[in-house]
Amino acid sequence: MGDVINLKRFRKRVEREQSSKQAEANRARSGRTKSERDLEKRRAKRASDLLDQHRTDGEDAS
Repeated sequence: MGDVINLKRFRKRVEREQSSKQAEANRARSGRTKSERDLEKRRAKRASDLLDQHRTDGEDAS
């Protein structure tokens, strides 16, 4: 005779596994690492700073 299986627990476990696989696929497809996000922020800040350095005194600094 086979083992008794709680179907509710089995369904929940299968659903969690599928959800986990989907999340992993989404992260691989569109996710960026923290270091990549930090690098992008630093590049944008540097570009903004360089642009600000070229402003003339007559313009608003807004």
